[in-house]
Amino acid sequence: MKVFNQKKWYAIYTNPRAEKKVAQLLTNKGFDVYLPLQTTIKQWSDRKKKVEEPLFKSYVFVNIHYEKEHVAILSTLGVVKFIRIGKELSPIRAEIINAIQLSLSHFDELQTSSEQFEVNQLIEVIAGPLQGYRGIIAEQHGNRYFAINIVQLGTHLLLKIPAQHLKPY
Repeated sequence: MKVFNQKKWYAIYTNPRAEKKVAQLLTNKGFDVYLPLQTTIKQWSDRKKKVEEPLFKSYVFVNIHYEKEHVAILSTLGVVKFIRIGKELSPIRAEIINAIQLSLSHFDELQTSSEQFEVNQLIEVIAGPLQGYRGIIAEQHGNRYFAINIVQLGTHLLLKIPAQHLKPY
């Protein structure tokens, strides 16, 4: 294991739905913690409510001296492990944390998606005005937006749809 003597940001994985509790417990222990939250509107059958949800499910970021403080982090209720890339513990550059903070302060709706799509892949639209329609990825615009041909419309209507509104079919 590498020795880390200076303070760096690390991602920790938490139990499901425990992000806020873990962040609070770590803050109470005196750690520098960042839990990116965004406000969303949840709808139940009888009401709508604004709620703050983590941008990254089951992730909390901590700025620590790894060698000195990792045991205290891991012993916190709800913490599962430090995120690694392969077998290597990988600190997160402060610029990335700053970019997340800046994005959340300037954009109302940010969503993450780990889904990977490819041109000619069959997909289904799972959110938005075309929810339930199926199509084929026609073009890729970065990793966030995809132009799709909607099969059920019987035409080659090309629409640009965010990745989080799609799932493989």
